[in-house]
Amino acid sequence: MASPLFPVFADLRGRDVLVVGGGTVAQRKAEALLEAGGRVRLGAPTLNDALARHVAEGRIEHLAGPFQAYWLDGAWLAIAATDDDAVNRAVAEAGNARRIWVNVVDDADASSVQIPARIERGPLQVAISSGGGAPMLARHLREKLESELDESVGELAELLGRERSRIRARFPQLGQRRRFFERLLAGPLPGLLRQRRKLAAEREFSAALSESNEPGSRGSVALVGAGPGDPGLLTLRALRVLNEADVILHDRLVSKEVLQLVRRDAQRIEVGKQAGNHHTTQQQIHALMLEHARAGKRVVRLKGGDPFVFGRGGEELEVLQADGIDFEVVPGITAALACAAYAGVPLTHREHAQSVRLVTAHCKESLDTLDWQSLALERQTLAVYMGVAGLDGLRDRLIAHGRASSTPFALVENGSRPEQRVVTGTLADLAERARHYEVQSPALLIIGEVAALAGKLHWFGQAPLGDTALALAA
Repeated sequence: MASPLFPVFADLRGRDVLVVGGGTVAQRKAEALLEAGGRVRLGAPTLNDALARHVAEGRIEHLAGPFQAYWLDGAWLAIAATDDDAVNRAVAEAGNARRIWVNVVDDADASSVQIPARIERGPLQVAISSGGGAPMLARHLREKLESELDESVGELAELLGRERSRIRARFPQLGQRRRFFERLLAGPLPGLLRQRRKLAAEREFSAALSESNEPGSRGSVALVGAGPGDPGLLTLRALRVLNEADVILHDRLVSKEVLQLVRRDAQRIEVGKQAGNHHTTQQQIHALMLEHARAGKRVVRLKGGDPFVFGRGGEELEVLQADGIDFEVVPGITAALACAAYAGVPLTHREHAQSVRLVTAHCKESLDTLDWQSLALERQTLAVYMGVAGLDGLRDRLIAHGRASSTPFALVENGSRPEQRVVTGTLADLAERARHYEVQSPALLIIGEVAALAGKLHWFGQAPLGDTALALAA
């Protein structure tokens, strides 16, 4: 059923408004009305300290004593915010008799107007109302939108407000203006404001204003970290970019739960690479990014983990920069941080590990290039990416260079996902245990004394598989 309420944004600047009540709720309402520019009259026998300060400072006029109907004379709006239902109803009845809009806090039936939950971003306001029937739902949605709309939206509204006359002069027809705004808001301007590049944003606006009505040909690419799989670990910026994208080039390791958050009509192209099965080469990924960006598309290169941690993000940015394509980077939670946290393994520990090394070892060639002498040192944690296929060689090299064969490990498969498994043991039997439990990628290997804590600190998914008796030395 459609709401019977008609939404209105009221201009209260310089207009009289009445708040009845002297407590915390009345204070919130009075302060909101002051921010809107209203001349606030406050009626109540007593006031809390904050309201008393407003009165002393001359910001609010105090009408002392019990409610009197004449308090409503000249008011444009009244809010009843006492803890006495009879008083609140009396305010509503007196207001209705004078054809004054009255809001009774938490009493939709007695109210002739509802005060919505609001999000403010500069001159932009978003209001949410449930008709007074479900105020907590309205507040919940407001909180959700608060996280979706950053402060740059307000700056964008200010810019468009300042330039309104120029836009109307350049595009006098409504259809022209609509197409202009579609191109402008889908282009780089919002992103430049988010990056606090105000001068560049103003230049972009001027350039867009001088263009013809035909859509521009420039696109952009965002390198976005999808994290390890749990969609709850995406950043707010990542969610916004996914909802703005025309094309998504995503890795095989990006979870289906994350992909479900992508804009429904965006084109999705898997560009996954897997050990022994590189069905999309890095050069082909570069070509796809350039192809779609040159066609004016907003491209998201969606990577598991973080784009700049073993994600070849730097190589891809160099290609985009050389071709003059606009780009941005949205960091993600890298596997070492997420998998360790979800397995209950602190990467550093005052008593056992004062540093962390991030290592990739997905083939023999990469194993041969590592500094094994430093990797084998004690009192550090090794977080090994893409190491499932080379565990025998990795173990042998560490032990040969002095790392104790009794060093604990934790192998985290599908970290942060519902199917997460953690296999624990010691370095001596690392490869054998991985084969016994048939560990598959994606998996992160953690080596160091802290890995033994997985047995007692795990909190997500099933308990670790392996030697549960393994423990840290006292």
